[in-house]
Amino acid sequence: MNQINFKSLESIDSYHWQNIRLIATDMDGTLTQGEKFDAKLLQVLTQLSAAGIDVLISTGRSAGWVQAIATYLPVVGAIAENGGLVYWNHDPQPHLIGEIDIIQHRRELQRVFLLLQDKFPHIRESLDNPFRMTDWTFEVENLSPVELKQIELICQSQGYGFTYSTIQCHIKPFYQDKAYGLNKIISQHFSYLKPSEIVTIGDSPNDESMFNQVEFPLSVGVANVVKYCDRLKYLPAYVTSKSEGEGFCELAALTLVCPEEYVDNPRV
Repeated sequence: MNQINFKSLESIDSYHWQNIRLIATDMDGTLTQGEKFDAKLLQVLTQLSAAGIDVLISTGRSAGWVQAIATYLPVVGAIAENGGLVYWNHDPQPHLIGEIDIIQHRRELQRVFLLLQDKFPHIRESLDNPFRMTDWTFEVENLSPVELKQIELICQSQGYGFTYSTIQCHIKPFYQDKAYGLNKIISQHFSYLKPSEIVTIGDSPNDESMFNQVEFPLSVGVANVVKYCDRLKYLPAYVTSKSEGEGFCELAALTLVCPEEYVDNPRV
């Protein structure tokens, strides 16, 4: 594979980052550090909120899991199931982004999963799958890149989409991805923002639709995204020097700078 030279966050003028009003971010591997939220992240999220910069999480995690995240973290809300539904910080009810009959939809997703299990007997349903509405998940562990591609093709043959993260595989509606959900939410709730005021950030294949620079010119990958670059159709415009949550904090520091200050001194 050819070496890809990604642009650093410092490769463009700092005012581009200081104009940001919305950060749409993945969670696992992007906000987490070693699979946990650390104290620095919580501090930075609080500073972003105080500075009037909205943070909207976009994750593949289940509806049941994400409700708590949207409620207890200082974020404006969280999109769950890779663009399937959204929870707002002030509202405990899930809001579907697309129009589906959940019961019939889940039956069809189960049918596709059982078809996959016939070919790949070692795959196992994720523990959080019963708490999902719009997709069906199984563990990504022990699946090779070749197997993942075969699974994608089988899902497509059944009229469904497929994606995966560092944690799970997702069978989903063909149209449903993070860009789909994010664009719907932006058009309904953040239509006053310009593309130059929105930044997206992620780390794995299920984030790649948010790396589409036609839709999201300011797209960022945390450093750990590099290991997936040979599997991505869209690559982020910029990559942080640090991995996981530290990479997110690196980006946040630039949005909070005013202009010679650092993340410990948010703008007011």
